[in-house]
Amino acid sequence: MAVDFKTNLENIGFEKYLKKLVKKLAGKKVVIYGTGTFFQYIQKNYDLSGLNIIGVSDMKFSNEQEGQDFLGYKIIPKSRIAEYPVDCVLVATLQYLSIVEDFCLNVFNKTKIKVYPLARIPLSQMIKHIWES
Repeated sequence: MAVDFKTNLENIGFEKYLKKLVKKLAGKKVVIYGTGTFFQYIQKNYDLSGLNIIGVSDMKFSNEQEGQDFLGYKIIPKSRIAEYPVDCVLVATLQYLSIVEDFCLNVFNKTKIKVYPLARIPLSQMIKHIWES
């Protein structure tokens, strides 16, 4: 069953959350982590220009792809995010909890890099998505 991103994002008030995120991250350098269909839908249907996105990252990107273009953004391999002048990583996946936890506790724990979900999906919707997959 295909996930209805439009309805899900409308139901969680994503546009309002995005506006708050833009204000919160004003002047901050942002990397988006997770470039799958969820992020691609958001990128195509919402205005992300208020975020100072310096690049995108995903586990599928290798070090050899660093600097290449993906959807108009520079690829930054996960292993090299901390080498960039990054203030915040926005996790753009439906099941973001484990990634946010790993980034906060292990990957960026000795840095000043903050980690937030790009869209806060309620746990009940995450579970529903897992069961329908």
